[in-house]
Amino acid sequence: MDEVLTQLDFGLKGALRMVQTTNVLSRTGVKWLLGDRPPLPKILRSTFEQLGSTYIKLGQFVASSPSLFPEEYVREFEGCLDKTPTLPFSYIQKVVESELGKPLNEIYSWVDETPLASASIAQVHAAKLITGEDVVIKVQKPGVKNVLLADFNFLLFGSRVLERFVPQMQRASLGDIIADIQATMMEECDFLNEANNLKIFAQFLQNSGNTQVCCPKVYDQATSLKVLTMERFFGVPLTDLETIKQNTADPKSTLLLAMNTWFQSLMMCEFFHADVHAGNLMVLEDGRIGFIDFGIVGRIRPETWGAVTGFIQATSSRDYKTMAESMLVIGMTSEKVDTNKLSADIKAVFTQVESINDSTLTLGGNEDQDVNKMLMDIVAIGKDHGIKFPREFALLIKQFLYFDRYVHILAPEMDMFMDDGLMMGADMNLLH
Repeated sequence: MDEVLTQLDFGLKGALRMVQTTNVLSRTGVKWLLGDRPPLPKILRSTFEQLGSTYIKLGQFVASSPSLFPEEYVREFEGCLDKTPTLPFSYIQKVVESELGKPLNEIYSWVDETPLASASIAQVHAAKLITGEDVVIKVQKPGVKNVLLADFNFLLFGSRVLERFVPQMQRASLGDIIADIQATMMEECDFLNEANNLKIFAQFLQNSGNTQVCCPKVYDQATSLKVLTMERFFGVPLTDLETIKQNTADPKSTLLLAMNTWFQSLMMCEFFHADVHAGNLMVLEDGRIGFIDFGIVGRIRPETWGAVTGFIQATSSRDYKTMAESMLVIGMTSEKVDTNKLSADIKAVFTQVESINDSTLTLGGNEDQDVNKMLMDIVAIGKDHGIKFPREFALLIKQFLYFDRYVHILAPEMDMFMDDGLMMGADMNLLH
């Protein structure tokens, strides 16, 4: 009976969501008919923001995929990458008290009503527990899971229809892209899963004797499916060169520590952190490195590990032929692939990327966009040659591309994978 009621509730909420979507689209259409006609990219961005979390996430995908979308759309949707609309604190308080079963003042002695961040799924606030610890509260936005399910079911249906009647869209794998975004976002909606990821990573650090790296402590008494309370870190992003020089003796050593810890996790932890952009790697005030935001993690199959390692090492040395051969092992294809042509196409992508000015990345914080573009180019090349990659490959390579950018920013003289201080699968004691 409970299951029937749950399904009925979801059906009603799904229907309500479709009504809301129709209303937003109708208002946009009426404005257009009445003569309010800004450029189409601006209209789409405004509409996406009104439609909420799912479409904001899709807007972020557009902004980070210049290889798939026209430049004017990429530029317009870059605004979705910075900040999403915030919710009134009353909503946040209602969710926290409902989830934790207590008034806010019985859990926290202070909560900053102005959010530290507001993303498509959650809003983050600084706070202090009644026991005195500085924490951050990650609060899921009300109804976001039902909205995601309803929106993505609609989008998946529409994409499959579009691919069926517009054969050119099959190459873009629109349905697969939407399905991948849906899987990622649904995983991010489970804060208990993220809390468990934090505990597993902390145990990995302890088991490896690594005291120079940390992740936030989880406070179980103030954590639930939709609320995650964790230790607050005070520091700066990994790419803040000036501050790093004040807190540590050598930016290169700091980078090596972060990279070696991440590489070690590939072998010794159940998962790898799958979102190591500069905002999620912090250099703390005491010089330690803090890994934060474990909502997205990846797992790699043992049988593909050797090929992935080969691809990564070949990337650093720009050995395009080995990269091509590794891609064939990692991916799935029933076609005969010309590895010489594939390696030439890969070289063309990397040659274009070499022209990026890394100082601009440091100042402008655009590394996420550049890394996504490069990743999508690599995946697109694979598709051109009939190769389809598992999701884990894209996640893994994306993290390596981040680190590749950080090498150019923090230690441009360092030769990736040829440097004596960089290792994969080596004894963590060598880091100390």
